[in-house]
Order: sequence, then C-alpha cells, then structure tokens
Amino acid sequence: MRRSSTSSTYRSRSGPALALLAAAVLLAGLTGCSKAGTAGSPSSGGKGKNGSAAVDVGLVYSRSGPLAAYGKQYLDGFNAGLDYATHGTGKAAGHEIRVTEQDDAGDPAKAVAAAKTLMGKGTKIIAGTTDSGVALQLAPLAAQNRVLYIAGPAATDALTGLNAYTFRSGRQSYQDILAAGSLLGDSHGKKVVVLTQNSAFGQANVAAVKAVLGAGQGATVDSVLAPPSAGDLTPFAQQVKSKKADLVFVAWAGASAPALWTALDQQGVVTSTKVVTGLAGIASYPLFGAAGSKVSFLAHYFPGAGNNPVEKAMLDGITKAGGTPDLFSPDGFTAAQMIVHAVESGSATDATAMAKSLEGWSFQGPKGDEQIRMADHALLQPMFTATLAGTGAAAKPELAGRLPKDAVTPPTKQMAG
Repeated sequence: MRRSSTSSTYRSRSGPALALLAAAVLLAGLTGCSKAGTAGSPSSGGKGKNGSAAVDVGLVYSRSGPLAAYGKQYLDGFNAGLDYATHGTGKAAGHEIRVTEQDDAGDPAKAVAAAKTLMGKGTKIIAGTTDSGVALQLAPLAAQNRVLYIAGPAATDALTGLNAYTFRSGRQSYQDILAAGSLLGDSHGKKVVVLTQNSAFGQANVAAVKAVLGAGQGATVDSVLAPPSAGDLTPFAQQVKSKKADLVFVAWAGASAPALWTALDQQGVVTSTKVVTGLAGIASYPLFGAAGSKVSFLAHYFPGAGNNPVEKAMLDGITKAGGTPDLFSPDGFTAAQMIVHAVESGSATDATAMAKSLEGWSFQGPKGDEQIRMADHALLQPMFTATLAGTGAAAKPELAGRLPKDAVTPPTKQMAG
C-alpha cells in the first residue's frame, strides 16, 4: 500500500476533547456541488506492484482543525483495518490499495475542493469525514460523479438514505439516543429533561430527544437551556433538580464542561436521579471530576468494549504502529473493511458495483456483529453503556452493557437518490 499526503499542514485548533453527546448538529447547506462533474479529467491510474491497476482511495478527514483529535483516531483505525482486511498485503483482489490523504480542517469548502481534485484524477473511493457538515457536502458530490463515499465519525442522521453511493462506517445520532433511552428502561410515561446550551447545537439535541424518546417511545421531554456564555452554572443545575425527572440527558459542548459537572454534583443532581451523557474520547474522562462515578454513559465505543477477535486485531494494530486506540478507531477500521470488501466482491473500477456489493453485507467489526442495511445504507451495529471509575488521570470506563444492533436500529428511510 502506498500513501501520499497532498494537503498542507495546519496547526490544530482543537482543545481538550469534551464529554458531549452529538445527538444532532448544525448542518451546512448543500452548496457548491452543482458543477462537481467539471472537477477534472479522469486518469487511468497507476499500476500496482503486481501489474494490476491500483485502486485509488482518497481519505478526506480532519487532520487539523477543531476535530483533529478525532481525525487522528480515524486514521489510526483505518491503517490497522487495511492491514487486517488485506492480510498485511495492502491489496484487494490483487489490486494495490493506494491511499491519498487530504486535510479538510473541518471546512466544507476545503473538503469539496479536495474531493473534486481526487475525483478529477480518477479516484473512485472517498472516505473519512469527521464533521457532519462536511459529510453533507461530499455525499451529493459523490453521487454526481458516481464515486463510492464512506463517511467516518460524522453522525448526522441525514446521511442515511441520502443516495445510492453514500455509506457510513460509524454510528448515527439516532443510535446514540436509543442507547441513552435503554438506561431509562420503558420510556412510556417517564419524564426526561435535556440539559444543554441555548444554541443551534443544544436546540437540535432537544429536538432529537423529543423525536426518539418522546414521540417514538412515549416519554415527556422537557429542557433546561443555558446561555453558551454562562459562567455560573449552579442556577441551571438547580432548575434541573427542581423538575424531578426520571432521566436527565446532558448534551454539552465547550470549555465549561468541568464547571457544569461540578455544579450538577454540588446540587445533588447526579445522586437524586439518573444522569446520562455521551462518553467521548480518553481526553474527556478527567473533565467529569467527582461526578464521573455517579453518571451513566452511552458509548459508541471505548477500547475493550467490543471484546472480540476483530477488536483485538484493531487494538494490536494501532498500538504496534505507535497509536492509541480511542473513540473513533472503529470508524476508520470499519471503513477499511468496507473498501476491501467493495473491491473484492464488487469491482476495482466501477463504483456502482462497489456500492451494490456493500448493500446487505453482514460482517464482524471491532464492535461486534454489524450489517449495512440494503434499503438506506444505515450501518446497524452494537452500542454500549458504561460507567466511569476513578478520577483525574486515573479515570477509565467500565462496560455496563452491550446493546445488540437490533436493539438500536434507526427507522428505515427511503433512498433519496
């Protein structure tokens, strides 16, 4: 496998990873894609070491920018996954997998420009995409140019069923919410309070919880919204406690996360009711402070959660290469599995055949039994619940439960195009 990197390097602007649940995000508009077909003239591609045409794969992901830490996790997982899926040869069906990395820095315009350049050179597979706004720009571009597109950590539900060429290698927000709801048990007649910020991010989280646990499962959903600039979060913790909810769902972004958890602990919220939030990456664990051991977590993934031979191969591969397995390692690993399967069972040159070969495919991933739903390309997969033991640098997650893919299945969508 040969790898090139053609994008410039930026200094990362990302601070410490914060514990938050990205149930929904503010999505960028679908602009700038109408003339994607004029990106350039396809080339015939180079030859692999055995004389067969190489399969060019473009990784468009956040190597820099606010989500650079997540991009690194994805990349480490992808490298380990490609080694695993090709049995160390870097080849699929005799074709060398030739990878070119492009840094989008979390900027949709940069991502579109990078993808157009890759497509203009004949690249038939694009993967990566840490950010949901970027993913929603690249998906229509891929369909217009008949290119297989596999989004990475981007969790927006809007990607599911978007078009026949778009897939994902990570979970989607609906699966997050269902995992959180499992901690409530039977949601019918229960009261859920969403604690978040009064922003597009926060309001979207409230809407998502209302749709899944409210309209979908019969819970009453209320909210407490704090100004994003709020310094003293005690009044908002008090408001949450006064609502006497059966479950408090926390979706928080920003540097005030430690202050929030301190306030929730001091006001007794974390001991008077079940408080649930999303488990982010390793860097976020110390931010919960003393409240961490009293909070319940839904988890897309954490190292050790899968407990299967494929996960072990991923952990060993990343560690051997000098990396650290983390939250989005499986997204990269699974993307590599999907690409190798698409080439071996579909085609090395025809993206339509690649896409068809992935539809309905069941396989063992690092998280366990997974399946790509034929109807809309949702990636059905297990989810996890966890607790956090220890504080500070010693904090680490412990598995509370595994939810099989059938227990966290998002509703089927009709394929849009």
